[in-house]
Amino acid sequence: MVSIIFWIVGSYQLLQLFKKKLQQISLQGGPGLLIITDETRNIYPEAFLGLLVIRNVYNPDQHEELDRYKLELEKGLREKYAGLDKAYLKNMEPIRTYSDYYRKFKKTYHVLLQLESIVFKNKPIPKVASLVETMFMAEMKNFYLTAGHDLNTIGLPIRLDVSKGYEKYIQISGNEKQLMHNDMMVSDSHGITSSIIYGPDKRTQIAPDTRNVLFVVYGLPGIEKSKVFQHLRDIQNYVQVISPKCKVELLKVDAEKD
Repeated sequence: MVSIIFWIVGSYQLLQLFKKKLQQISLQGGPGLLIITDETRNIYPEAFLGLLVIRNVYNPDQHEELDRYKLELEKGLREKYAGLDKAYLKNMEPIRTYSDYYRKFKKTYHVLLQLESIVFKNKPIPKVASLVETMFMAEMKNFYLTAGHDLNTIGLPIRLDVSKGYEKYIQISGNEKQLMHNDMMVSDSHGITSSIIYGPDKRTQIAPDTRNVLFVVYGLPGIEKSKVFQHLRDIQNYVQVISPKCKVELLKVDAEKD
């Protein structure tokens, strides 16, 4: 009986190791990493994704050095934008491009709202676990829409598609949401991981025990790929503050086609 249990445990560990190896091979840029559907191409020409995979990370509740960077960022935003009005902020790129997209769905770009709260209401960047804060900080610095996921929950390929309006998924809040027609969404082999309008899912959310992480940036038509690449670099730099020994496995701004 004991030998059977050891065999089951050993087989499971071997299977997990094999799955991890396959994922690493795919993440090295091989075929099947990213699919952008023809429907996405037809509705949103030149849409793309920015992808950042970092392994061996930590996700503490708080990190003093990262907090210092966050305070410096908040101070810099207020100094740079406090003398300007909301209309000016709304017309800055890439905020304008994202806002135009959100307006089609009768929504307001939430990154703009967060920027306004920091600049005009003196509010801080939301306090969450450090790994998620790195993403929020980069969003406030560069304004590119980004989702973060626990890489260990992701099944390749990653797929950028357009909603038909009947798909449903569980939001990070735990609520089930039906997508809006023609909203861009990202999914993996298990299901939807995020949409532009309703944000990331609960299944793949970054958790306290997350050790490998995936960041995904929605690149709308008109957004510069080189700036998304730099945005991902900024996330990488913030992550390295809390995880100095982390390893970047993939940093890619891509537009693969189905």
